[in-house]
Amino acid sequence: MKKIITISRQFGAGGGELGRRTAKALGLPFYDKDLILRTAMASSGLSPEQVRRWDERVPTTFGFTQSLFDFYNRPLSDKLWEAQVKAIREMADKESCVIVGRNADYILREFDHCLRVFVHADFEWRVDRMHQMMPDTPVEKLRMNIKSVDRARNAYCTRYTGHHYADATNYDLTLCTSRLGIDVALEQILKAAEHI
Repeated sequence: MKKIITISRQFGAGGGELGRRTAKALGLPFYDKDLILRTAMASSGLSPEQVRRWDERVPTTFGFTQSLFDFYNRPLSDKLWEAQVKAIREMADKESCVIVGRNADYILREFDHCLRVFVHADFEWRVDRMHQMMPDTPVEKLRMNIKSVDRARNAYCTRYTGHHYADATNYDLTLCTSRLGIDVALEQILKAAEHI
């Protein structure tokens, strides 16, 4: 039976690593930034550079001056959202896989064979983890970047789904990696995946 596992995450909580390790353990394809390129290819008129520019961000220029009827001149992020939805649904229809981010949990909310996971961690634990991965980056800059990415992800999620991305009711399983650790969190995901 087909299995789709989506992993949403706070920045620095280890969601990407858990996604890769889950996919490897289950022998499934893994989609993260690769999905950006697939999305661009699935949507005529969007180049990979345009997709990268708007990835998981809400444009600051969007507002009431935008005509509701001006379909072809909508902000690029609206076009990207539609292309992303199409690409993710096509992938989930075609094969079992693990998808990190991209609001895949919301996009695939009607899929019965989908496990929706949210990974979070205490803020300072995330700072320490990112500092270990990027020791040359000043800790204060890491703190600012983590907050900035979390805000951008939440704004993007809220704009296109109407949900807060850290709301536990949107997921089947939420894991705190600062308390459990990455290895135990992986065990829990694999255990839960047996039941979908």
